[in-house]
Amino acid sequence: MTQGSGTQGAQSTGTQSTGKQGTGEQSGGSTIPQSRSGDSPARTSEGVQGKTTIAASVVQKIAGIAAREISGVYSMGGGVSRAFGALRERIPGGSGTSSTPGVAVEVGEKQAAVDLDLVVEYGASIGELARAVRRNVVTSVERMTGLEVIEVNIAVNDIHLPSEDDEDSGQQAASSRVE
Repeated sequence: MTQGSGTQGAQSTGTQSTGKQGTGEQSGGSTIPQSRSGDSPARTSEGVQGKTTIAASVVQKIAGIAAREISGVYSMGGGVSRAFGALRERIPGGSGTSSTPGVAVEVGEKQAAVDLDLVVEYGASIGELARAVRRNVVTSVERMTGLEVIEVNIAVNDIHLPSEDDEDSGQQAASSRVE
């Protein structure tokens, strides 16, 4: 998965009626996952008593929560996705979307790949932060879903400065006085 591929691509089925993986490409002996993030069935496992399906949006949410758990991650997403997220929160019923800003996933039957866009707090070591985020995302996704995480790509798009909080709170205070 490359950074230039965008956060939302065309969705493919990922699972076929035979239960075998679709026409995934081979790269270094590992199968590249099929599905893009969304609400389509992403992973299925069949057992004696039934079938379990995990949607790509579930993997997306797990990865987003795991990334935010690491100290030094200020927020997720690039400037545009954060602006749309803030706008969506102001619209009644807009916060109920299944999309997690700053997180894109590709999910196959047995593997997943994750792309994260982060805003880092000023002063944090970006290299150490990226390693901690990567480790936490891999552990969380693998533990909760049983999928093998083959890669976690991290793009640091911005650094948050403490002085930006002061400016934002001043603007919020001014707007909250007026109804």
